[in-house]
This record gives sequence, C-alpha cells and structure tokens, in this order.
Amino acid sequence: MTATVVLGLAWGDEGKGRVCDLLAHDVRYVSRYSGGNNAGHTVRVGREEFKLHLVPSGIVREGVVCTIGNGVVVNPEVLEQEVVALEKRGVGDVRERIKVDGRAHLIMPYHIALDSHREIALGEARIGTTNRGIGPAYEDKVARSGIRVQDVFDEGILRAKLKAALREKNAIFEAVYGERPYEVDGLLSWLLSFRELLAPMVSDTGALLREALGRGERVLLEGAQATLLDNDHGTYPFVTSSNPTVGGAVVGSGIPPGYIDQIIGVTKAYTTRVGDGPMPTELFDSTGDAIRDAGREYGTTTGRPRRVGWLDLPAIKFAASLNGITHLALTLLDVLSVVETVKICVGYEVDGRPFSGYPMHQTDLHHARPVYKEMPGWGEDITGCRMRGDLPAPAREFVEFVESEVGVPLCMISVGPEREQAIVEKIGA
Repeated sequence: MTATVVLGLAWGDEGKGRVCDLLAHDVRYVSRYSGGNNAGHTVRVGREEFKLHLVPSGIVREGVVCTIGNGVVVNPEVLEQEVVALEKRGVGDVRERIKVDGRAHLIMPYHIALDSHREIALGEARIGTTNRGIGPAYEDKVARSGIRVQDVFDEGILRAKLKAALREKNAIFEAVYGERPYEVDGLLSWLLSFRELLAPMVSDTGALLREALGRGERVLLEGAQATLLDNDHGTYPFVTSSNPTVGGAVVGSGIPPGYIDQIIGVTKAYTTRVGDGPMPTELFDSTGDAIRDAGREYGTTTGRPRRVGWLDLPAIKFAASLNGITHLALTLLDVLSVVETVKICVGYEVDGRPFSGYPMHQTDLHHARPVYKEMPGWGEDITGCRMRGDLPAPAREFVEFVESEVGVPLCMISVGPEREQAIVEKIGA
C-alpha cells in the first residue's frame, strides 16, 4: 500500500484537519510531519468540536495510530495537556495510540521567551509568529544544540546538552533582554517530569510507518501550516520555520518518496492569513467582515482574527504545481453564500503591468495587485448538498472553474462544519 499526503495550498487554516478526519476512516496510521503547536486543526464529530494543536487529527477515529514525526518540534507540556483533555472527553487508548519519534526536538521555555522578545524588538517589522517557540527550537535543531525527545531518558546527556545550550542562551537573556538566566537544574527537573508521559509513546516512527506500508496498511501524512508559509518556498520572511510542503512530508515522517501516491492540496473557497506578510487579495471592507463572521475566521491556536480575502488562484496554482498535487479539496464553500457577487483573483498587475504566474521576488509580491474574475453568488443554504449536482448553478460554476484552473480533480467540497456536510468525489481514484 501507499501513503497520502494532505497539505495546505495557501497560508494555513484551510481545513486540513477536516479532510484528514474524512480520510482517516480507512487508514491505520495518521502522521504529523512538521511544525509544532503553532498549528491548529479543528475536527467536529456530531455536536463535539475537537481543537488539536500537536496530536494528529486522526486521534478522534477509533483504532487509528497517530505518529508525531521526527520533523515536528514538541512542547511536552502541550502534549500532556492535549492527552489529558482527550482522555477527559472519552477518546479511548490515547496514550497507546500516540507515538512520538525519539528524534523529534523539544520546545524549551527559553525558546518561547526568545520568540516573544524578538517579536517585540522587531516592532512594525514583526513576523507575526504565534510566540510558541517554534522558530528558536528549529534554529537549535539546525545549529545542533537542540534537546531531543530521546534525551529525556538519559540524564547525563540531558544535563550536558542543557549546560551547552544555556551558555549562549543565558548570555543573550542577560545582556540583550535584561532577563534572569535559566538554571540547568530547574530545566532538568521540568524535562524529567515528562518521562512517565513519554515512555510509552517514544518510538522510531519512520520505521513504524515503513513497516506498516510494507504490510499493506495505508498511511495518511497530515500537514501543518501550508505551502505559502514554507521556509524555502513561501512568502519569506513571513513564513514558518519548517517545510510544510510535500518534500517536508518525506523528511519529517521518515518514509521514502516512492510510497506517496496521492497528494491532496487543500484550499478554502476564499483566502485567509494569520500574521503579517503580503496578501494581494485581502479585503478591508464589509464583505471581508461578512466572510470572516460566517466562516468563524479566528485562529484555532491564537484566537486572532484572520485576514480575509478572495481566492487567489495564481498562489494556489503555484502551490499545486510545487507539490505535484493529484487531488484538490475545496473547503468552506458554504461561507460564500453570504455574498452577492463572488470574485476570484486570476492574475496580478505589478507596478501597473500584467504579471505572469506567481512572483518569486518579495518586492514584486508586495506590489502585486489582483486582477479579478467576477461570478454571481448563489445566496442560499448549501449545507444539505451531498453531490455536485445538488449545488445551485452559480456555486457549481464556481467549483468547476477552480477545478479547471488548478488542473486536478476535486476529491472533496465541504459545504458545512459537520463531519457529514461534504461532497466527496474521487478519493482513492
């Protein structure tokens, strides 16, 4: 059997958790491969809503094993909070079904403090991070000074690594930010307190997935953030610190690329963004407010109001091409029922001249102005639609235009927040 990757095509919050939950009904393993608790996936099961930040969304499906791969940075405190919260809500066998790779790096308290101090120091040039310590944790990983999950089980190595890390970190806190230094013993005790939680979970998750694929079991790789936040290919420097693209799925999960046969790109029927950075189709009017309210566009992790704009096809087509997606999932189509006229960005003008494709240069993207195609709205409730033919003609025209422009078949159209409120097509084709 082979693996399916679900990833976002814009700036995150596209509804990947919803798509993963749909696909998880017939997979044995769901794996998170990048990012940390700066992500937020919302899954609704009946009247219950689960907001997950670190644990893969497949955990709400009975019997699904959820792996947190080597490419993820793990805040052990957040992991513990999510595990306890899931158990309190009656989700079964949580500690047995979550597997955390021993190579995954840990987010330390000093990472979170550094994140916050840097954002404040940047002032108007801030990145708009979630202040969860994600960037500083990945910095230490690349600098080979990070603390890994497996280190928690070797006190000698753990103490030595903390001493080495704090030599530099404490110098920064004292000299630059005027803060008190961190103590090795305090951090050591904090990390050792998570031994009991982590002991049954620690695993070589890459080997686990490769063995499962070899046995003919299907694996779902769950992306966090999205393509336009990719550290290499996104709207740098307003990006995340990892690679949420398909290449990151291979590296962060530990499986060979040959196992991947389906890559599902997820986009909303409009565009949102949290944090700073360019967003050519952003709306600053009552239409944007109406879409934000109808879509409940507030960050799952931060609670911040999301920036809202029309669907940006040049950006989506760039992301689809970069990831080689095989299927498209379109979410929150029902939200556009609140507008009379729907717009889709089909191109840009840069400094008054037509621009072909998606800008590589930061300057061009900041100067890009959208060129719109206008389409009639449908202005009616579509939450009961279960086949494409059930959609009102204008909604169907919108869907088919997007599908044609992106150039891959739609496998899912969400028409409401509930698990069953979706039009499902061609998954597994």
